[in-house]
Order: sequence, then structure tokens, then C-alpha cells
Amino acid sequence: MLFSIWPPQAAPSEPWFRRHPRVALTVAGVTFAAILSLRMLVGDPMDAYSMLYALPVALVAITCGLRSGLAAGLLAVGLIVVWVIARDVPLSPMGWASRVVPLLLLGPLLGDASDRLRRADAERRRLEAAALLQREAIEINDSLVQGMVAAKWSLEATNLEGGLRILDDTIGQAQSLVSGLIRSAGHGTQAAPGRGQENERTSDRVRPG
Repeated sequence: MLFSIWPPQAAPSEPWFRRHPRVALTVAGVTFAAILSLRMLVGDPMDAYSMLYALPVALVAITCGLRSGLAAGLLAVGLIVVWVIARDVPLSPMGWASRVVPLLLLGPLLGDASDRLRRADAERRRLEAAALLQREAIEINDSLVQGMVAAKWSLEATNLEGGLRILDDTIGQAQSLVSGLIRSAGHGTQAAPGRGQENERTSDRVRPG
């Protein structure tokens, strides 16, 4: 069986904004600019265009985490200030609060949740990789034990040539399996296919005939 453990940064199930963070940040930047242009050119203070800033803030937060989410929220608030100054918009304290507070809360909260999910996913993948390595170590142990038993039986039956041949095969298989285990541990990928077939061949040698 061919196993594959993907590193967190390359997992195929990752959403597009995590696999392509630069694209996501570019989209967020364009969205910030588009909303500011919309806010400056059309509408009046009663329109809710400023709440559209929640879209790029959320995108930055889920892409880059808590700190970037907070920075995106502050940027959105800064763009609102630019609009207020440029258009000389009179906003009451309630008007400021209704526009600023949601943006300042959205970025950190969503960014923190994204960080936690990313850490949990990385831990899950680490545990999967550890479990895979443990299974491979058990297979190596089984292969060695079966080969040694088969060689012992051949030697006890005074079949010196057959016993030595089995020992040579067992050593070669052990080297191959250990090399695959080392590659799997070093690169986060699978180990050699056909391992089950090697164990089956060893089992055939163990069966007394």
C-alpha cells in the first residue's frame, strides 16, 4: 500500500487563499481600494457601504491569522477616516462605533480562529505521520523476525545454503525497509510500495514445507 502524508503547507485540501496567500492579499487590497472608491464617489453617510470593508478584513484574517487580521481592521478604520475627512462627513459617536467596532473585532477574532484551526490541522497531520511511522516500524520488525525464523529452521535442517540465502534476503529487505522509513520520516511522504508483498514472501519461507 502506498501511504502519503502531506506537509501542512502543501495539503491538497487547503482552501485557495491558504495555498496562494499572495493572491488572497492582492484580492483584499483591490477590494479595499474598490470600496474606498465607491464610498468616495457615490452614496451618503446613511449608506452602509463602509461595512463592505468586512469582506477584505475577513479574507486577510483567515489567510494570515490574528495579527494580519488586526492590521486589516485598522486599515479599514483608516480608510473610513479618510472618507470622513475627504467628504467632510459628520458622524455621531454612535455612527463611529457602528462602523469601527465590528471591523476591529472581526479581524482579530477571525484571525485567532484561523490560527487555532491551522495549529490543530498541523498537529493532526503530525500524529498521522507518527502513526504511519509506527506501523512501518512494526512491519520491519515482523519481516526481520519471520526471516530469522525461516533461516533458523533451514539451519536446523542442515540446509546451510538455504539458511544463508534467507539471511541475505532478510538483511536486504531490512535495509530497503529502513531506508524507506528514513525517507518517510525525512520528507513526510510514504514508504516503499510492495512492503506487504515482501512480508508475504517472508511468511511463505517461514511455513514448513
